[in-house]
Amino acid sequence: MTLPAVREIVLVDCPDDVGLIHRITGVLQDRRLNIESNHEFVDASARHFFFRAEVAAAATPVPASELRAALAGVLPATARVRVTREERRPIVVCATREPHCLGELLLLDAVGELPGRIVAVVANHDDLRGLVERFGVPFHHVPHEHRTRAEHERALLAAIDAHEPEYVVLARYMRVLSAEAISRYPDRIVNIHHSFLPAFAGASPYRQAFTRGVKLIGATAHFVTEELDAGPIIAQDVTSVDHSDTPERMAQAGRDVEKLVLARAVRLVLEERVFLHGKRTVVFD
Repeated sequence: MTLPAVREIVLVDCPDDVGLIHRITGVLQDRRLNIESNHEFVDASARHFFFRAEVAAAATPVPASELRAALAGVLPATARVRVTREERRPIVVCATREPHCLGELLLLDAVGELPGRIVAVVANHDDLRGLVERFGVPFHHVPHEHRTRAEHERALLAAIDAHEPEYVVLARYMRVLSAEAISRYPDRIVNIHHSFLPAFAGASPYRQAFTRGVKLIGATAHFVTEELDAGPIIAQDVTSVDHSDTPERMAQAGRDVEKLVLARAVRLVLEERVFLHGKRTVVFD
């Protein structure tokens, strides 16, 4: 019986230099790793190089540590090299009361179209328990009433940590995380903001958009940082509105955009297609 090929994802970013592609592919060829897809990009202004490849072993799989060491040996000293295996990584989703973003992720997971596994949902209200339990996913209600912010956050993090997720997704979770909480999962918390950032950051973006008479509204998925709604952007999209739309109708249209943008961002992150680059991202879609 022929075993399925073991696929690895090779990720490199480093200062740009002559012959980087040749050096990387030489290492892969020497170890009989077949490149099934690859992308590269050079930020000319910063002179920085980014590379992503999906490779499969022609014979015996190469240990990730060996491959990382071999690549590091031919790259600039400050190169960041990662080698990961294609697998469904565990994620915990945090929610409050709105079901649309959470529901989209649960459905994609249930039909095998999410490159990850939702191992739990944690919410500060109990409203979404029925929705979550229909999908057989553990639901944790961590109420914030009658607790200080610090007390609630400790309980929230305990519920998340118990499932050892690789990423945390905020699916319209309506409480701001502290710097301490963010540092627990650095560059691993994905949030959906219901506007096309950097416009209309903060609360009530659809009311802000209505007041300004905008003709496009959108949604932005980004990594969470200490600066509110200012983390590196992963994915965005927009939809048209006009003068006849009320803030409520704008919000309804916006919800359709939000769930799709968040699902796309989660896919990109789980498939290792996103490189952090200062306050920006490089995304190989």
